[in-house]
Amino acid sequence: MPGDQRIQQSRGRNSKSHTGYHSKRGTIAVGLKQVYRFHEGNRDMKDLLGGKGANLADMTRVGLPVPPGFTITTEACNDFLKSGEGLKEELLEQVKEAISGLEKETGKKLGHPKRPLLVSVRSGAKFSMPGMMDTILNLGLNDQTAAGLAGQTGNPRFAYDCYRRFIQMFGDVVLGVDHYKFEQVIQKVKEKKGVELDTELDAEDWQEVIRAFKELIWKETKNPFPQEPMEQLKQAIVAVFSSWNNNRAKIYRKMNGIPDDLGTAVNVQTMVFGNMGNESGTGVCFTRNPSSGEKELYGEFLFNAQGEDVVAGIRTPKPIADLEKEMPDVYEELVRICNQLESAYRDMQDIEFTIENKKLYILQTRVGKRTSQAAVKIAVQMAGEGIISREEALMRVEPEQLEQMLHRRIDHNAKLTAWAKGLPASPGAASGQIVFDADTAEAWAKEGKRVLLVRPETTPEDIHGVLAAQGILTSRGGMTSHAAVVARGMGKACVCGCEQLKIDLRQKTVTVEDVTLREGDVLSIDGGTGQVFIGEVPMKDPELTPEFRELLKWADEIRRLKVRTNADNPEDAEKARELGAEGIGLCRTEHMFMDPKRIPIVQRMILADDQEERQQALDELLPMQKEDFKGIFRAMDGLPVNIRLLDPPLHEFLPNMEDLLVEITKMQVAGQEGTGEYRQKEHLLKKVRSLHEFNPMLGHRGCRLGIIHPEIYRMQAEAIFQAAVECIKEGIRVEPEIMIPLVGHVEELKRMRALVEQVAAEVMAAENVSVSYQVGTMIEIPRAALTADQIAEEADFFSFGTNDLTQTTFGYSRDDAEGKFLHTYVDQKILPDNPFIRLDREGVGELVRIGTEKGRNTKPALKTGICGEHGGEKESIRFCHEVGMNYVSCSVFRVPLARLAAAQAVILEK
Repeated sequence: MPGDQRIQQSRGRNSKSHTGYHSKRGTIAVGLKQVYRFHEGNRDMKDLLGGKGANLADMTRVGLPVPPGFTITTEACNDFLKSGEGLKEELLEQVKEAISGLEKETGKKLGHPKRPLLVSVRSGAKFSMPGMMDTILNLGLNDQTAAGLAGQTGNPRFAYDCYRRFIQMFGDVVLGVDHYKFEQVIQKVKEKKGVELDTELDAEDWQEVIRAFKELIWKETKNPFPQEPMEQLKQAIVAVFSSWNNNRAKIYRKMNGIPDDLGTAVNVQTMVFGNMGNESGTGVCFTRNPSSGEKELYGEFLFNAQGEDVVAGIRTPKPIADLEKEMPDVYEELVRICNQLESAYRDMQDIEFTIENKKLYILQTRVGKRTSQAAVKIAVQMAGEGIISREEALMRVEPEQLEQMLHRRIDHNAKLTAWAKGLPASPGAASGQIVFDADTAEAWAKEGKRVLLVRPETTPEDIHGVLAAQGILTSRGGMTSHAAVVARGMGKACVCGCEQLKIDLRQKTVTVEDVTLREGDVLSIDGGTGQVFIGEVPMKDPELTPEFRELLKWADEIRRLKVRTNADNPEDAEKARELGAEGIGLCRTEHMFMDPKRIPIVQRMILADDQEERQQALDELLPMQKEDFKGIFRAMDGLPVNIRLLDPPLHEFLPNMEDLLVEITKMQVAGQEGTGEYRQKEHLLKKVRSLHEFNPMLGHRGCRLGIIHPEIYRMQAEAIFQAAVECIKEGIRVEPEIMIPLVGHVEELKRMRALVEQVAAEVMAAENVSVSYQVGTMIEIPRAALTADQIAEEADFFSFGTNDLTQTTFGYSRDDAEGKFLHTYVDQKILPDNPFIRLDREGVGELVRIGTEKGRNTKPALKTGICGEHGGEKESIRFCHEVGMNYVSCSVFRVPLARLAAAQAVILEK
């Protein structure tokens, strides 16, 4: 039977009971089975065995060359974390039983001085979290077994290299001794011998390192390095369980929406050795290119190395294609297994392998992380190859990945000279002030600075800095190093293995030849070419790939929600239409007022002492507003344009009160009280004070402004209809939707609608042109949602302004909440998500549901949409689909995201 068919048929075959366990050593108290040998599991047990354990089980069942081992379940991890009492005796008995099985299978024994069994201890959650939790290799080594391994293999250098690696990893992960302190020891020995590479140290050198390591551990912990292998295993299991709650894992889960209560499994696997010499090696490969999506074997390997050497970026590895020249038989077998695994799992695979004396072993397979470009290309390719359906292809791409594809790139038509060149690890471009550590990156980013993280290599401890940075640049490491993998997953530009860089972390400098840059200087990187440039470089807009367009075409065939955009100018409107927008869901007219050339006129309108003076200013603004609307109507020819009349309070267009006070005080000190400028500023301050509000959100804004100053809304309505008439005369199809903001009572909308209709009638009569239009409101305060049946009597449409509706429902000021307490609320699980980013279904969402249902009870054909930031967030879009809205509206570059998310909502509904 072909291997891929066997993998498919191995699913669901687990015959072991999960409710009880009896050891051959004797009867153990009946309880949960918490340890599974690889041959006992299958791929459907990811909840229990984690992704890594489930896939190891699957590969073992079909006879792939997987070193034997066993998996301790996620339930055991959660029991350990909840109890806080250490490993339970029942679990330890099951672990001992599994070790006994490995000993029989391998002919080796844990702690045996001549035939030692060595194992790796690795984490493995349900969802892949590369590098976020802890791993220990070569466990089982001590002074006696290291000597036995040297004698057994006839290779003392290999044996003591393994022992020093084990002490170093165990010391760091389990005993808490900083990794760099071990590296300092190695560096001293290399300097003493006059060599640069670890591979140039011999057995005696490693024995010297081992002695120094043990002294370091004694100094740091006041305890000797543990020699008893079973004790080593217990402590390693505890460390891996505990790493579920380390800082980097928490940040990664939060960033990727992974629940905190899943726990990690622990995989204990017989060691195979890639560091036995030049006929051994280790590597990582992908069944398709994770950067571009091309259908090719892609990856890297190192001879005479262990797996951590590749992913940690300590040595720059060779491309996988070189393996075909060096070991053609191993390469051919690897290609066959890669094809088999991709066929079986129906997705691009990320495979870790080790070669021990020309024999290939597969240590892991998982769905590979990929760039947004690759995700789209692979999904469309696989659908075209008949591997997956179109619906599966749509579900394979995260909506956020489409947004990442729209990031700008370096304009290579510009005459640029690269300062350095590394490996193109994650496409896209980034510019920023260089920083040399993760903490600084995070701190500077919080200050609003754009930063570029520059490191020799990144480690999982740097995750918060990677998250904060615009891009990552490393001097070491390859395309599968930690920096590359994490950057690709985040959609950030990354250049790795830029060996020209001489980085001095103490002095905080980076040098290439005779040019030195310091922290704070600006660099730019191109993650598509690997080039590095000094300073900020010109960028260009992205080009949409054929696969990108094809995927969105499939999405459009499925989705029911229309997708509009939030745009306030013709340029944004045109770009949104190019990206598939089906109209404008929110045009914020106050943004048109903010033009520096218009601010003086707007201020004269606000500061006017009488109606005549105010009208003069409005008459000047009218033609400007008209031209704005004409440009947008032209860009949206034939599509609806929803225009919100002036919403913010008037004081927002005036100078800041505190700044004015400072200026007036300075003039007083200078004796300028009698000047015309002083009297003018005093008058301005008086007006600003009269318009100042303690809480503008609840104050004189929106429709309240239109009722008190109807001449403002009249001018805007006149500009809209004059623009519409002129466009119609040009042959442009116009569909204006006029939205009255902040309505809380039907009477407010009734009066404002009457004003709009009156102006429309006057303009149409004067021009003898008919304009088809609608008048509606933005539902953004709770009373509007609760009385939507009444408000619908006067509305042709509802647009839910969920930004303000979230503020008024929670009683949170968005800016204050996010800056002062909201992050704490999310971190402490008071709230599941930031409600300004993901719609709060239970509260705000319930008001949206009530408003939609009540409105349609009054007016069944009532058009409803959403125009807050939630219109570009996938889970919020799914909610809008469930409620039965007509459309969502989002920012320009989120239009493709919303198109895909709307299609996924239909698929998930099925």
